[in-house]
Amino acid sequence: MKRLLLLICIAFAVVPAGAQRIFSLDDCIQTGLERNYSIRIIRNEQQVSDNNATPGNAGYLPTVDLSGGFSGSVNNNNNKLSDGTTEKINGVNNETADVGLNVNWTVFDGLGIQATYDRLKELKNLGELNTRMTIEDFVADLSSEYYNLIRQKIRLRNLRSTLDLSRERLRIVEERYYIGSMSRLDLQQAQVDFNADSSNVLNQLEQVHTSRIRLNQLMALDDVEEQVQIKDSLITPNPLLDEVELWKSTLSSNSSLLIAKKNQVISELDYKKIRSRNYPYVKLNAGYGYTANWYEVGATDLQRRLGLNYGVTVGINVFDGFNRKREQRNARIQIENQELRTREMELALRANMSNFWMAYRNNLDLWSLEKENLVAAQENYRIAIDRYKLGDLSGIELREAQNSLLEAEERQSIAEYSTKICEISLLQLSGQIMNMFHD
Repeated sequence: MKRLLLLICIAFAVVPAGAQRIFSLDDCIQTGLERNYSIRIIRNEQQVSDNNATPGNAGYLPTVDLSGGFSGSVNNNNNKLSDGTTEKINGVNNETADVGLNVNWTVFDGLGIQATYDRLKELKNLGELNTRMTIEDFVADLSSEYYNLIRQKIRLRNLRSTLDLSRERLRIVEERYYIGSMSRLDLQQAQVDFNADSSNVLNQLEQVHTSRIRLNQLMALDDVEEQVQIKDSLITPNPLLDEVELWKSTLSSNSSLLIAKKNQVISELDYKKIRSRNYPYVKLNAGYGYTANWYEVGATDLQRRLGLNYGVTVGINVFDGFNRKREQRNARIQIENQELRTREMELALRANMSNFWMAYRNNLDLWSLEKENLVAAQENYRIAIDRYKLGDLSGIELREAQNSLLEAEERQSIAEYSTKICEISLLQLSGQIMNMFHD
């Protein structure tokens, strides 16, 4: 008995390892947005998309190459002259050196360059949407865990309160047992119930620890076991959400739907890029360079040239084995598929909205009902403990009243938490998840 009481005292004690930081929900979110690894990775990927969306990457700008080279040859010459004689010269060494600047520029390719540039810009926008969706998912996960930690702490308080009630009952039974007004069976039953409540408290401490570690992990704290404290101790759902406004916001702001529409635009640009091959192309080229040639035989020892060369190329692909037609047909199919995916996404969002809204309203009603039930359960227990102290109620009946109180507290806590989770899901679905923390 003494060992058990010592264990409970240790469980109740709070011995901080150092200064504890207090985090509000906003603090948790801001910390996570700065430190969470998934957020940092998706932001780096977005930066890659931003870097790629340039006119040069699309082909708008010319390419300029500076090159130089040196080459030589050693030959054995055997020349037959017009008078019938033969001239032989061995080891003739000729050398050439050149340096030049060359410019190439595709000025028209059937609007393919424009389509490529537009596609790169849409990919940049898609990267921003992917970042936004990742952030919204993260905020929803972190918020859910924040409120889960509150719920687990509320449950821990309820279990500790139940343990206090069991301790008081055990004290009363012990006093009456020693004066002979209660049996050994009553004492053992009170001890069993006290031990069971003690076990529940210890198990709940583990649940609180797990939730706190998960919250620290989401925030990517350096010490995942840091004893952070959260500012809130109660869960207060918002009962004022409007389904019509949420659905309007979903159609205009839902990240997944916006990504589906953006992919549809990209498919149309892919089709435009393929169609550009039906038109002619125009390319310009120019160069300016210096060339020197050294000869060991002949009338010229050194020949040097410095000059400009330029040109224009106009062409069109006449036949490519019907590949363009095949690619255009496939591109049109991809456009149709993206349209179907967008409609499918809208339907899925409508279904999710309906389900979450039903759960939200139902849990609000449950929350209201369980608050009334809790008041009744508290009054019932007060009457029961008074009757028990007067000897007008058995220990089993008192235990039933005690369990009824704990169950009422648990049901109210679950209703509060479930309503808040539905609220978070609805706000995430409608693209408003970031607004709820800055009202």
